[in-house]
Amino acid sequence: MFKAGVLTVSDSSYKGLRDDAGGPLIWEYLEGTGRFKIVAKDVCPDEVDQIKRILISWVDELGLDLIFTTGGTGLSPRDVTPEATSKVIERPVPGISEAIRAFGLKKTSRAMLSRGVSGVRGQCLIINLPGSPKAVQDGLAAVEEVLVHAIMKLQGDTTPCGSS
Repeated sequence: MFKAGVLTVSDSSYKGLRDDAGGPLIWEYLEGTGRFKIVAKDVCPDEVDQIKRILISWVDELGLDLIFTTGGTGLSPRDVTPEATSKVIERPVPGISEAIRAFGLKKTSRAMLSRGVSGVRGQCLIINLPGSPKAVQDGLAAVEEVLVHAIMKLQGDTTPCGSS
């Protein structure tokens, strides 16, 4: 089992003004695969320092293998999840975020407005998803085929990628 965390970034959910819709979708998806155990979940406001602190703690202290964030990837002035994530990751994995946007574009042109990033810190894969439930579902569908493979590679799997 891989250890996973889900961070919802939303001022309104943090203040209790709106239910967290994206986080529970991610938890259900990950637990439903039978490959992931959710060991960390939280809701935080759209604040770079708080997002960074949580991501770093989850990777460096909890040793998570995968973190999904949901929310804070749009164009609003308070949407800062990509900026916070970029300060935490050591190696970007732009293909993941490109695939998420491309998948979403098949359904709505607004998918191109998501600024989510993906990358690696240590042996943990961090992926930003948008905040809307539909975009979360699309993002998960876009990455589901490569998620376990990517994490296994981070953990040292030397099997050639073309073998599977």
